[in-house]
Amino acid sequence: MRGADDYSSSMPEGPSLIILREQAQIFKGKRVLAAEGNSKIDKTRVVGQRIVSLRSWGKHFLIEFPGFTVRIHLLMFGRYCINERKPDKPIRFGLRFARGEELNFYACSARYLEGDLDSTYDWSGDVMSDSWNAAAARKKLRAMPDTLVCDALLDQTVFAGVGNIIKNEVLYRIRVHPCSKVGALTAAKLRQLVEEARRYSFQFLEWKRAYVLSKHWLVHNKGMCPRCEIKLQRAYLGITDRRTFFCERCQIRYSPPARRTARAKRRRISARR
Repeated sequence: MRGADDYSSSMPEGPSLIILREQAQIFKGKRVLAAEGNSKIDKTRVVGQRIVSLRSWGKHFLIEFPGFTVRIHLLMFGRYCINERKPDKPIRFGLRFARGEELNFYACSARYLEGDLDSTYDWSGDVMSDSWNAAAARKKLRAMPDTLVCDALLDQTVFAGVGNIIKNEVLYRIRVHPCSKVGALTAAKLRQLVEEARRYSFQFLEWKRAYVLSKHWLVHNKGMCPRCEIKLQRAYLGITDRRTFFCERCQIRYSPPARRTARAKRRRISARR
């Protein structure tokens, strides 16, 4: 069966986890016969347990057992294989089932979550979820006015599942400069940012399933602006320090109005007298 290498052109993002979740449904209800890997968690805990469900939240893949869950975070370069192995990579966390079936993860983090997942995760914060709440996302954004939009889009408490590719493509599509401040965006532009983050995430999923994702990139890993036909800028921006592609001409840099100084205010008052 196809694994992560068949679907990924870069680091995993929310839509990639949807594909993993769909592929891994073949293990639902099956009993784990053995577990292995160099993860430091107690792998014997899952042996003999049946998988209750396989879910995802943002960039987290969740293997749910009775009373606890194994959370897999694929990080920047995580990969997975279903019913096969990568001979040149050490397994980080792997599960073995009857008839030789297996589920293997590489270059990821693995940890246990206790209790009910519904009390752990806010599903309305996942851009790919049926429970996605756009109004809540806008409210969270309004509470961070000094945050750069390039950082806000990567904030998993606001946009769980949005990664660097989605960030670059969304900002280009809505013509917003990555160094714009969230608080400087108009209400209409803030709404567009939230709507496009979800819309493009589903386009990402559709194109990735068809193995044509990179063919639809407008700016990510590109050199020229398709609108202006000038060279794109490439820089590591924001507190997230992630690689960003953008056009200085057609992507507007929104900034808050300059604050009036006390001296300038006194001058205006004196001038009126």
